[in-house]
Amino acid sequence: MSAEGSAASRLELIDANGERGAYASAVDYEVFGRYASADKLKKMQRANSQDAVAAFNSLTSFRNRIGSADSAAFAPEPGRYHLYLGKGCPFCHRVLIALNVLDLAKIITFSFVDDERDGRGWAFRARRGADPVNGFLLLREAYEATDADFDGHVSVPVLWDRRTGTIVSNNSGDILVDVATQFRAHANSRFDLYPASLREEIEDLDASLHADVNFGVYAVGLSKSQAEYESAATRLFDRLAFLDERLASRRFLFGADLTQSDIRLWVTLARFDVAYNPIFRANLKRLVDYPHLWGYARDLYQIPAFRDSTDFAQHKLDYIRNFPELTPSGIVPIGPIVDWSEPSGREPLAGASA
Repeated sequence: MSAEGSAASRLELIDANGERGAYASAVDYEVFGRYASADKLKKMQRANSQDAVAAFNSLTSFRNRIGSADSAAFAPEPGRYHLYLGKGCPFCHRVLIALNVLDLAKIITFSFVDDERDGRGWAFRARRGADPVNGFLLLREAYEATDADFDGHVSVPVLWDRRTGTIVSNNSGDILVDVATQFRAHANSRFDLYPASLREEIEDLDASLHADVNFGVYAVGLSKSQAEYESAATRLFDRLAFLDERLASRRFLFGADLTQSDIRLWVTLARFDVAYNPIFRANLKRLVDYPHLWGYARDLYQIPAFRDSTDFAQHKLDYIRNFPELTPSGIVPIGPIVDWSEPSGREPLAGASA
């Protein structure tokens, strides 16, 4: 049991919605230190992208699946599962977008951990509300409830099973696929984010997106030498150039229809000019310098599930908070000023073939 469980650390407060709840005590770096997760950062600093991706994936401790033959205990039942998410985390953001695109928020509930963390890791505080399922103060308690001997990295998203009182998965890629496929009977039938006919192609593209873009920005920002930095930046910007060209003739990555690949790419694009360009030194080009990627990103932003879950100022602040070694002054840049609501003009590409 964590030290947070003591009565002195448990607070009863009113949250932003006027609800009373039990919350972790305030962030305290002097007492608990920073959540440096030194082992995580060391692994993520590797220059070789395949090694880095493997290291990143190794941080996920639970990888059960909804509805699969080898995880028959986890049936796709409405109301059974809850998602613990981080408001600013891009890997949570993509799961939240899928949930909202598919109108599944009443089938799979969700809540948010607090934006800031000290050495205790993710916690529940009044800013984002109490844990509505278990009353946990720290997300670590969910990990310890699943594995009493757990002593690893506590990450979000977490897919929690109310019935067994355990974590199903904390692997965002697996969760995204399961949300897109296992609850189709309850989802908005207009969208199929992981169509059977495209799954092999989607997996191939998603692997490169993860290695070169989603994780690629971290490989750039956390490089420890000029050679590592330039190698990682080259991979990132070569992939962005490839994607810009791909999107010249199709509205979405696979043509006329939205897929999970678009969601995976978009969460990085949404943070690119406010965080990765200035803070991670991924500054060879800005998103707005790519004519097709920039139009594509605006096109997606104007879909309510994307727009309503996005807070550019918050995303910028999250990277300043979570990477103090890159922004030791804590000064928050005032720019950039761009118009995400400007019409994308991409609608005529809807009929283009994939």
